[in-house]
Amino acid sequence: MINFDNAATSGFKPQCVIAAVTNCLKRLSVNAGRSSHKKSIEALRLITRTREQVAELFGISCCENVIFTKNCTEALNIAILGTVREGGEVIITSNEHNSVVRPCYELERQGKIKVKVAHPAENGYLGAEAIEELITEKTYLVCVNHISNVTGSTADIEGIGRLCRKKGLLLLVDAAQSAGHVDIDMKKSGIHMLACAAHKGLLAPQGLGLLCFEDVEINPIMYGGTGTESHNIYQPMLPPEALECGTLNLPAIAGLNAAIDYIQKNKKKLEDDLEQVFSSIFRGLNENPMVKVYSFPNKAGIISFLVNGYNADFVGDMLDQKYDIAVRAGLHCAPLVHRRLGTLRSGLVRVSLSPFNTLQEARTFLNAIDNITYN
Repeated sequence: MINFDNAATSGFKPQCVIAAVTNCLKRLSVNAGRSSHKKSIEALRLITRTREQVAELFGISCCENVIFTKNCTEALNIAILGTVREGGEVIITSNEHNSVVRPCYELERQGKIKVKVAHPAENGYLGAEAIEELITEKTYLVCVNHISNVTGSTADIEGIGRLCRKKGLLLLVDAAQSAGHVDIDMKKSGIHMLACAAHKGLLAPQGLGLLCFEDVEINPIMYGGTGTESHNIYQPMLPPEALECGTLNLPAIAGLNAAIDYIQKNKKKLEDDLEQVFSSIFRGLNENPMVKVYSFPNKAGIISFLVNGYNADFVGDMLDQKYDIAVRAGLHCAPLVHRRLGTLRSGLVRVSLSPFNTLQEARTFLNAIDNITYN
């Protein structure tokens, strides 16, 4: 099968990642730091090394401010629910995934906050001016999707970060699609909270998310065992234990450790290979008069489109069943994007690439689209 559904989960894992996960399962099936024996301590050191890697990758001053979660959704919920200010206003964008949309609107339904929505320009670019016009004295948090999982639309994180610092607002960035594809420096960009998944552009296993934060206090939304301060009936106050409880996904953390090393060593090649295949498909779809492309050039390899006369589900099923090509068709858990684009009923077909996809796979896909559109 040709896997063009990498924005959901990267279909290819480097051999070093597979080996790291396997080795962890074979050697370190223990609870890290919960016991004093050498394997528990070794596992804790692995977790600490991985926190340090993530802190370096995203420009975080303190590795204790790297929180491991079960996915990006949980990380975003901790950030949003853990910083809520009743009576305040939160600005989100119409590019947001339901992992941001739903917790924000649930808080609004409970009467705790008001939600405002900023929209990108027609070229897909979301700049600081779209945010600034919605700010009031009640605004305390801005949530921005770095790269849209539907269109690939990219936000000006640095510009929005400068605005938020100037206005004294918290900035939460959803980097689910950008992490691993785009350089992110939280300090340089003025990001207070960054959430991402390990299993997409970072090429690590599923079941692991990251919440990274700087210069902000986040209240726990979950309580339990941490292996520290066990005498205390209350949650520890200091990170990472303040926001982490229960057994961590050590095999996935081991995989992330190996994946970050791999990405840093092969960064230029990974970027160039992805760009080459993206350009081929993006150009080919735009040259087909029966196809409408809704995406913009982006570093995450996301291209969404519709074939004239067919809804997205039909095209997705045809690609799967007849041509053995995996794409995603539908609303992509991002209803505000589709409302803005007018595709709530039809959905969109999304191709999302990996650096390991090939030009031959791109040609096979474009031939399949030609056959669907003209037959």
